[in-house]
Amino acid sequence: MKAIRYLQIEGRSVGYYALLGILGLIVAAGGLAALYMEHNGHYVTGMNNQIVWGIPHVFAVFLIIAASGALNVASISSVFNKKAYKPLALLSAFLSVCLLLGGLTVLVLDLGQPDRLIIAMTLYNFKSIFAWNMILYNGFIAVVAVYIWFMMEKRMNKYSRYAGFTAFFWRLMLTTGTGSIFGFIVARQAYDAAIMAPMFVIMSLSYGLAIFILVMMASYHWSERELGDATVRRMTNLLGVFIAAVLYFTLTYHLTNLYVTENHGVEAFILRDGGLYTQLFWIGTILIGGLLPLFLIYFPATAKNRKMISAACVMVILGGLATLYVIIIGGQAYPLEMFPGKIVESSFFDGGIKAYTPTLAEILLGTGGFALSLIMVALVVKILRVLPDNMADANVDPHY
Repeated sequence: MKAIRYLQIEGRSVGYYALLGILGLIVAAGGLAALYMEHNGHYVTGMNNQIVWGIPHVFAVFLIIAASGALNVASISSVFNKKAYKPLALLSAFLSVCLLLGGLTVLVLDLGQPDRLIIAMTLYNFKSIFAWNMILYNGFIAVVAVYIWFMMEKRMNKYSRYAGFTAFFWRLMLTTGTGSIFGFIVARQAYDAAIMAPMFVIMSLSYGLAIFILVMMASYHWSERELGDATVRRMTNLLGVFIAAVLYFTLTYHLTNLYVTENHGVEAFILRDGGLYTQLFWIGTILIGGLLPLFLIYFPATAKNRKMISAACVMVILGGLATLYVIIIGGQAYPLEMFPGKIVESSFFDGGIKAYTPTLAEILLGTGGFALSLIMVALVVKILRVLPDNMADANVDPHY
């Protein structure tokens, strides 16, 4: 492998400023939506006393777990000592931090009163998985920041692998903690499953790598730098493995629930009778988020076509959002089986399916978090030297 030079992109083109402008408008719309919900109260949203986590939580959780997965490339280069991934380790680390900050921004603004964050930061209940996640999120940013410093500072390069190990294990804890939020909740029939934690880990690997591939290819295409086919193919093959693993865990989760009699009702709701939730599961999670991307990645006629690879990555992202919508909102919509085999009804909506329709304000807040993450990435590659100037196969592929 030849010596790698890291250079900023110029960022002076009309296209670059147009990108920042469009993303900035989306962020501004998200900020106004958050202000509107904070000023008027959450009654202006589709959320209610039964469904307290709406579509902003879908976007927030997606960005948080994708942040862990975006660190894939850096982890592979440091932990597994794969030299072919090392040139892109800096971009991978910065992208992970940007995604996490975007997700946490949505999460904080969805609290209704963001100043409540002060309570969460100062008063810890260590029996609560939410308190542990506060430590995991902040710790992830700190650990990855040190990892970035060790990679960028030549004097500290010899310690970068140790920092990479720490970041690798911390990201696993972060995603396990996020999945455990749902796995530990016994008050929802669709939650309370130990498999939630490892399933969120593997979902993070898939979603984060899909975003990384899109950012990588867009950065090199728009800056007119060379990106070799070997690098792209290596990434997409790995993405295919992760997509297949997500499908496997999804199948295992539902088959396990079908084995337990008390879960037959919620499984019928998700898989057959849930209306929008059933459609999102079969069309969003299974077809768009799983089978179609696998076809595009491994079918010979599309495997080397970068437009098709981009389409596959977009499908993984859309499928991921659909999956989390079904898990988070569908899981709240179905009532808890307090007495299996019995009908429970009351004036407090016990035993009934809860209705939820997301409002424009909620959607704007969620997409604003996405746009905020992308703005930060666009500024990072312009201000800092994180992007290799040439990723041609002859430069970076040790088997070229």
